[in-house]
Amino acid sequence: MAATRVVLVHGAWADGSNWSRVIPLLDEQGLDVVAAQLPLSALADDVAVVRNLLAMDDRPTVLVGHSYGGAVITEAATANVKALVYVAAFAPDAGESLGSIFAQQAAPPGAQSIRPQDNGLLWIDRSLFRESFAQDCSEADARLMAAVQKPIAGRCFEDTVSTPAWKTIPAWYQVSDDDRMIPPEAQHRMAQRMAATTISLPASHASLVSSPIEITRLIADAARA
Repeated sequence: MAATRVVLVHGAWADGSNWSRVIPLLDEQGLDVVAAQLPLSALADDVAVVRNLLAMDDRPTVLVGHSYGGAVITEAATANVKALVYVAAFAPDAGESLGSIFAQQAAPPGAQSIRPQDNGLLWIDRSLFRESFAQDCSEADARLMAAVQKPIAGRCFEDTVSTPAWKTIPAWYQVSDDDRMIPPEAQHRMAQRMAATTISLPASHASLVSSPIEITRLIADAARA
């Protein structure tokens, strides 16, 4: 397993530091870990960042996406990717966008915390961040995540996937059953249609912070497969 590489891809309203609980645990597993830093400006821009990381090393790689990062890894995976891991994440099919997935059920509670700017960027109201995004995390952790949040361009919710990697690469999926940002029923539906190896946790959207041991175990299982 020492030869396996793991590329971690954060989601909306986040940056690579959201993986800070998971990275040391993956290191202990003998995995070579790198975390992407996405601009969150357009799906194509974010895919380009991940593909650049993948091109830097041709070893077998496990590609991991949280939240919006799931859409990114779905489009970005290249020939050296041996497994996809979705952490409370979007896994669009061809022609689907985040917006079209949201439209299939009632809006999640956390949608009420999103604040748009005139320039098209979307933020989460910092006073509502823990309640919406990370209710099972400590107040200190939630404040940190709120402070480092990166806004996402509204167009990212309309950009569509062209060639879903999960149709040809084995997938693992962690469902957050207490998620207030991506409806749990949508997560279960996406995991099922991928025939993903699935675990469910009584976790918030920020399961990578609140449940790092379980997330690490899922990634390590994908690396061993």
